[in-house]
Amino acid sequence: MILVIAVAIFLLLIWQMWRESKSDKNIVILQQLEEKHRAMLLDFNDGLNKLGDRLSATSSETSERLRASVATELQATRDAMQALQLAQNNSLSLTRESVLEKLHTTLAEQGKAEQELIQSTMRNATLQLTASIEILTKSVDGRLEQIGGKVSERLDEGFKKTNQTFIDVMARLATIDEAQKKIDGLTTNVVSLQELLGDKRSRGAFGEVQLEALVRNVLPVNSFAMQYTFENGTRADCALFLPDPTGTVAVDSKFPLENYHRMLNNKLSDAEKLLAEKQFKIDVKKHVDDIATKYIISNVTSDGAVMFIPAEAVFAELHAYHADVIEYAMNKRVWVVSPTTLMAVLNTARAVLKDVETRKQVHVIKEELGKLSKDFGRFDTRMKKLADNIRQAHENAQDVHISSQKITQRFAQIERVELTKAPADLLDIIDDKED
Repeated sequence: MILVIAVAIFLLLIWQMWRESKSDKNIVILQQLEEKHRAMLLDFNDGLNKLGDRLSATSSETSERLRASVATELQATRDAMQALQLAQNNSLSLTRESVLEKLHTTLAEQGKAEQELIQSTMRNATLQLTASIEILTKSVDGRLEQIGGKVSERLDEGFKKTNQTFIDVMARLATIDEAQKKIDGLTTNVVSLQELLGDKRSRGAFGEVQLEALVRNVLPVNSFAMQYTFENGTRADCALFLPDPTGTVAVDSKFPLENYHRMLNNKLSDAEKLLAEKQFKIDVKKHVDDIATKYIISNVTSDGAVMFIPAEAVFAELHAYHADVIEYAMNKRVWVVSPTTLMAVLNTARAVLKDVETRKQVHVIKEELGKLSKDFGRFDTRMKKLADNIRQAHENAQDVHISSQKITQRFAQIERVELTKAPADLLDIIDDKED
């Protein structure tokens, strides 16, 4: 307000100075008024500074008094809270002690009652069991007497039947002797397997049948072909269609056995056996050359072929005493196998085929695993919800059970006319805490 009045006075003086500026006499008056105005502004400024100092001092004193008052109130509140906490702790300890005492008393009474009930039940069960054992003993004795009589009768019948059976067996043995004589007569007319396989065509058919049985038992149908003909007209006994880089592998089941049988014939001399052994090695090498020439076709088959020996004894003979023949076959990229080793090769090929098919279906497996993961996540979430519901239902059942016990106790008190004030019951304390 004072500042507004000062500004108004200043403007008034300026206006008067402007009106009287035309005359030279008013110049002196204007100077005097200006000096007075300056002095008045200085006094006004000093007054404002003193007023600001007084306001600052008053504000600091007020804040100090307010701080002290708040600190006092906080200390009083803290003391009150500590006192309240101590009172609550004391009250809880008293309540806990009373609850534990009542609980121990109740459990002891229940234990005694249950023990008496168990003992009485055991006594009754013992009496019943003793009576049952006596009845069972009498029944067993009676049954044993009956069984003894029947066993004697059965033994007599059994002796009679045994004698009759012995007579029948003797008659059948006579019949078997006659059949044996007929079999001995037929044996002279049966051709041995070695003689049957002496013919090249029969031996080749036997090897092809054995090879086909082994391959069909191990590999899937679409991974091989029997009597397969290549583009150049060459026919292989079996062709295995394996994944790259192996490709198609030809298998030959024919094998020269004439000189092998000759070098094992004990009727021949040592020189003849040695000559047969040399000829056997020559036959095997020639057969290796034929397989390498026929069944290793560039850009059509694999860089190797398989020579199947249908006899384990011949395979063992080659590996034990003719390692140079095996090495010759390896150099020609012809793999010599027996029925046992061919089974191992076929199992390896089946594993490779299975691995290739699995790799082709890996994206399907990944998709199915993703779906399975989502389903398992839903199952876990729903299982947790089910567990929560079961736990909540269990808690609700306990609450209902407590309420039922309270109601039963109330009816019992009413029947006994115990309506006076009694100490708090354990069920009341538990129920009040849950509420």
